[in-house]
Amino acid sequence: MYRLATLLCLIALAWAAPVAAQTPIHRCIGANGSAVFTDQPCAALQATPASRVAASAPAVTATTTPTLCAATLGALRQGVIDAFASHDANRLAGMMLWDGYGRGAAVADIQSLTRLMKQPLLDVKAPDESAAAPASASSLADPFAMNVDPAPTAPAHNQLVVHTADSDGNGNPRELRFDIVHQAGCLWLRNAD
Repeated sequence: MYRLATLLCLIALAWAAPVAAQTPIHRCIGANGSAVFTDQPCAALQATPASRVAASAPAVTATTTPTLCAATLGALRQGVIDAFASHDANRLAGMMLWDGYGRGAAVADIQSLTRLMKQPLLDVKAPDESAAAPASASSLADPFAMNVDPAPTAPAHNQLVVHTADSDGNGNPRELRFDIVHQAGCLWLRNAD
């Protein structure tokens, strides 16, 4: 029994010796802002300990989490304007509901949105900006068609109307209509078929 206890103590001592011999790793932020991991104190490298940097950074709370969808018509309209300003078809596509689309239809619409983003944005009208008027049949048939009725009209009760310069150079604006759908506490766009 004495031999077993001695053997276990020696094994424990042999196992603990390398752990005690290890030096601590210092996490520092260098003068250029990059992370530095070293066995020397941060002050020796003229760096700041990472724990002090983290403590001085403002805490992010759950109330500052950004909203990822439009909660108001104004936010939805501004999102469309921002997507055109950055020529980002994916940003506009992110404001649309895609359920019920097949792969081919979704890809075709994304390609149409990409072509659309190359055109200058003239106007975006939301329902609260003007009196509701019935939509013309030609503008509802295919919102991505290149030869749509050029006469700008007021948005229908639940539609967002986008006017862009036409790509054929005739000077007439192109009109696209998107249905506005309220789902999961957000406002989304859907192609007005």
